[in-house]
Amino acid sequence: MERYFGESTPKLGFGLMRLPKQSSGKIDIEHTKKMVDMFMDAGQTYFDTAYVYDDGDSERAAKAALVDRYPRESYTLATKLNAWLGAPNEEAAKRQLFTSLERTGAEYFDYYLLHALQTNNYKTYENYHLWDFVKEQKEKGLIRHWGFSFHSTPDILDKVLTAHPDAEFVQLQLNYADWENPDVTARENYEVARKHGKSIIVMEPVKGGSLANPPKAVQDIFKETDPAASYASWAIRYVASLNGIITVLSGMSNIEQMQDNLSYMKNFKPLDANEQAAIRKAQEAMGGLKAIPCTACHYCTAGCPKEIPIPEIFAARNKQLVWGQLEEGHSDYAKAIENVGTASDCIACGQCEKACPQQLKIISHLTDCASVF
Repeated sequence: MERYFGESTPKLGFGLMRLPKQSSGKIDIEHTKKMVDMFMDAGQTYFDTAYVYDDGDSERAAKAALVDRYPRESYTLATKLNAWLGAPNEEAAKRQLFTSLERTGAEYFDYYLLHALQTNNYKTYENYHLWDFVKEQKEKGLIRHWGFSFHSTPDILDKVLTAHPDAEFVQLQLNYADWENPDVTARENYEVARKHGKSIIVMEPVKGGSLANPPKAVQDIFKETDPAASYASWAIRYVASLNGIITVLSGMSNIEQMQDNLSYMKNFKPLDANEQAAIRKAQEAMGGLKAIPCTACHYCTAGCPKEIPIPEIFAARNKQLVWGQLEEGHSDYAKAIENVGTASDCIACGQCEKACPQQLKIISHLTDCASVF
């Protein structure tokens, strides 16, 4: 018998948000098929997509690479309903479920999430009666389990879980870099979810890929402890070692990342005491950094009136802030703004900040980038 809901689920989940792309910008389906086959062959089962990922192409890729090629009972598939991005009214929001079913051909979803609840939008899910909607669809068999993903503060999470105690799980951004970050409140959100007895799906364990190549001070700590372990393995195993975790989503973009993740997650072992001590040292080392904590989700760019490539600009600035690579930062910035908006083109409309799951002060960061670049 499980001690908590989802305990027996394999601890590595395949996040379909950052799938490999062709030169045209379209998802590389053949490459994705190979990654899906590797994942399934290793005994992993959890796949995660969303209505808004890649304008629906992520869900279509799930159909082509997974649903059309494997028995339905051999995997679990999760997707999400976004009531604040591309959903002008209640009817449009509810229609997303049926569109997702059509795109994926999945017949039902094992896990269905109300997507990216945060301070400025969580009441929309109430106003659109979406909590009742997902429960109704579960009764009809279109959803097996339902919950929500969350990007806000512990008090809001407590309020949501108190109002909806029948939510079966919560998806949270957890990683060692954000554990005590006051802007993300990872530890506090984790503790609130567990206080309410909720199992947790982890998103952004590698923080948009940045923890796969952490600052040199962190690299030195991990190399001293285990020279053979990849930097990503530290991040993923850290959160997978927490109590109450259903699975840890890794947004893998190529076969090499899949191979690395499977090498330590196929037969997952929690961090031991020596490894936990190394993580604490890494957290202390990262505490003094002033990087822009962007995870490159690109929610901010969808409605930018100036078409500013915000995540790419922030990545260029982080090369300077974290690595001291001033010239490389300038070069990356020049490439990022080719044929699109620049940091100084920002008109401070605030659209990006409303969409940002990290609650970043994007306008202020763009002002800084404009002054530097």
